[in-house]
Amino acid sequence: MPQSLAKVYVHLVFSTKYRQPLIDDTIKPELFDYLGGVCQALECHPVRVGGHEDHVHILCMLSKKIALMNLLEEVKKRSSKWIKTKGESYANFYWQDGYGAFSVNPAQIDVVTRYIDNQAEHHRKRDFKDEFRAFLNKYKIEYDERYVWD
Repeated sequence: MPQSLAKVYVHLVFSTKYRQPLIDDTIKPELFDYLGGVCQALECHPVRVGGHEDHVHILCMLSKKIALMNLLEEVKKRSSKWIKTKGESYANFYWQDGYGAFSVNPAQIDVVTRYIDNQAEHHRKRDFKDEFRAFLNKYKIEYDERYVWD
């Protein structure tokens, strides 16, 4: 085949270091826009970016030109540097070291988009750890609890 064709949607999830509630309403819209902009600059077209006070969700189409690990490294590095310029209350902002990356069936894009849009509602019932464990279990990802959180 002379062409390389791909359409891979990924749902990325990662938290602030130690799940500190640093993503407040003051910074949330601008942060989500910034995260989407980084994805776009890396040709990983964002479908939806959202989250809650201690974590973010990014649904994007993975570019053929970048490895998943490099996408996450750039998104976290660039946004961490950016947010530190937004005031003293963000001077000690860091993302957790790890992340979750989950494949998304194109037929489920609307479902995942609604899920990301309704983060405030979800987190009235479930904290980030429980949410993340549910994703790991849904995707049958084996993990050691000692190494998931930082």
